[in-house]
Amino acid sequence: MSSWADSLTPARMRRVAVVSPRAALRDTLVRVADAGCVELDHADDADRGAPGPAARRLQALGARPARPLLSATEPDLDALRRQGRADLLAGEAELEAHRDAAVLHGDVAALAGWCPAADVPRLAGLLADVGGAVVPLRPPRGTDPPTRLAEHGTVRRSLVPLVRTYGTVPYADVDPTLPAGIAYVVMFGMMFGDAGHGLLLLLGALLLRSGRVRRLAPLRKVWPFLAGAGVTSILAGIAYGEFFGPTGVLPVLWLNPMDQPLRLLGSAVALGAALLSLAYAAGIVNRWREGGPGRALYASSGIAGSAVFLGLGGLAGGVALHTPALLTAGALLAVTGLALAGTGLYTASGGGAAGALQTGIQLFDVVIRIGSNTVSFARLAAFGLTHAALGAMVWQGTTALAGSGPAVFVAAAVVFLAGNALAFALEALVAGVQALRLEFYELFSRVFDAEGRPFRPWHVPTRTAEHEDVPAPHSTEVTT
Repeated sequence: MSSWADSLTPARMRRVAVVSPRAALRDTLVRVADAGCVELDHADDADRGAPGPAARRLQALGARPARPLLSATEPDLDALRRQGRADLLAGEAELEAHRDAAVLHGDVAALAGWCPAADVPRLAGLLADVGGAVVPLRPPRGTDPPTRLAEHGTVRRSLVPLVRTYGTVPYADVDPTLPAGIAYVVMFGMMFGDAGHGLLLLLGALLLRSGRVRRLAPLRKVWPFLAGAGVTSILAGIAYGEFFGPTGVLPVLWLNPMDQPLRLLGSAVALGAALLSLAYAAGIVNRWREGGPGRALYASSGIAGSAVFLGLGGLAGGVALHTPALLTAGALLAVTGLALAGTGLYTASGGGAAGALQTGIQLFDVVIRIGSNTVSFARLAAFGLTHAALGAMVWQGTTALAGSGPAVFVAAAVVFLAGNALAFALEALVAGVQALRLEFYELFSRVFDAEGRPFRPWHVPTRTAEHEDVPAPHSTEVTT
C-alpha cells in the first residue's frame, strides 16, 4: 500500500498472541509494557478475585501516581512500600493484572491482544531476547479491531485532535484527518478574512513552535494547525482587500464583502455544496467498507443520499437557469435516490405499517437536512461580512479621529489598536466555533455512520537500574 493510501486509512491492526515461558512471563510483560504498542485483552474485566501483592501494598500506601513505572528486575514490594514508591507499585499492580489474565498451558503462558502491523516485527525482536514470541492470530468474528489514527509528521499530529473530538473513526472507514483539517482552515479563513489578523495568527503559530513561552508548551503540537488558519486568513484578506480593516494597504482582488454580500453568499453556499459532495463520496466509500455494496447503495449517507443531494441540486439549478432538461434530470435523480433510501430505511425498520410511517418521516428528514445543511454554509459569508463590518467600523473611527488634528492622533491609535484587538479576539472565537460546527454537523454526519473503538495500548515505561536503585525481592508476603 502506498504512503498516500496509508494517510487515508487508520493504522492496520494485527490480532496477536504474546507467548512466553511461564518463568519469563514477567520479563516478557515488562518489555511489552515498555514498547507500548499492544492492547492486551481482559486485564481490566477479568475476575481476578482478591488484589495481588503489589495492588495490596499500593492500597495500603494510599497513593495513586499519575505515571506508573516498572522495574527492569523484580523488586522487593515491601521495600517499595516503605520508600513510598507508589509509581513502581502501581506499575507492578498493572503487571499483576495482565499476568493473572494470561492463559497457562504447561510451562507456556499467552495473552491475546491487538498490535499495529507495523510494530509487530519490532515487538517480536524485543521479546525474543527473553524467550517470548509474537504469534499472529485470526481476528475474532464480529469484532472490529481498535482504531489508531496515524500521527506521523508534525502536520498530522496537529490535525488528529480535530477528528478525535468528534469521535473514534471506525476501523473500516477512511481516515479523514487531512481532508478535514484542510476543510476547516479554508472555512475559518473565509470567515476570518483579514491579512493583518491572519498574519497575527501565523506569528502566534511560529511563537508556539519556538517553545519560548513555557505556559503554552502543551499547545505546541497544534502550531501547524494554527499556521494553516493564519495562511488561509491572509489569502482571504488579500482577496477581500482587508489588512486590519479596509485600510487601503491591499487592493481588492476578488470582492469587497461590504459591497458584494450576495456574491460572497453565493460563493459560500457553492463551497458548502462542494464540501458536502466530498463528504458524500467519503460516506459511500465508508458504507461500502462497512457493509458491502448493498449498504453503500441504500444508505442515506451513501449512494442513495448522494443521488438525492445531486438531484435536488439539479432541480435548483434548473429553476435558476430556466433549463427544463436539467430540471427533469434533477427530479429523476432525486426520486431515484429517495426510492433507494426508502428501501433501505423500510428494511431496517422491520416493515409493516409502522415501518412505512417511520420511513416516510425519515425520508422527509433526509430532504430537509440536505437543504438546511447546504444553506447552513451561508454562515461562511455571514461571519465573513461581520468581520469586514467590524474592521470598517474600527477604521472609520480611526480616520475620523485622525482627521481632527494632531492632538487626537494618540486617541486614534488607541481606537485602532483596541478595536482590532477586540475584532481579532471576537472573530477568531466565532470563526473557530462556526467552522467546527460545520465540520461536525454538516460534513462528519455524512462521513461517519457509527463509532469505532480507540486503540489503548498498555504502556508503562521501564525504570532501569541506571536511573535508580530498586530493591531486590526477598519476600512475597504482605506486611501487616
